[in-house]
Amino acid sequence: MKKVKITILKTTFDKELADEYGAVGLTACPMMKEGQVFYADYARPEGFCDEAWKAVYQYVFALAHGAGRETFYYGDWIRKPGVAICSCNDGLRPVIMKLEATEQPSEMEYTPVR
Repeated sequence: MKKVKITILKTTFDKELADEYGAVGLTACPMMKEGQVFYADYARPEGFCDEAWKAVYQYVFALAHGAGRETFYYGDWIRKPGVAICSCNDGLRPVIMKLEATEQPSEMEYTPVR
């Protein structure tokens, strides 16, 4: 298993929908910042939003295990091998992320049961 690089490309905010449905004072995502980089494999990286992880973990898992070395979905989604462009599930302020396969080995922490 290899690590996957996650880069925050863009934080967005749909003002029209937020004005109609959002809580007073709602702004763009306060957790994720454009340009942030995380490395993941089987587990959510520290400091990474729980909800964003739920939206992208299956792509991270697939890339960590070698899927997408060609292209995802028969080449009709992303043209670059080993890359996925995903977003979190927040419909008012989605965060757009680039996931990239790396050659960096994953190091799982293992604690033997005694």
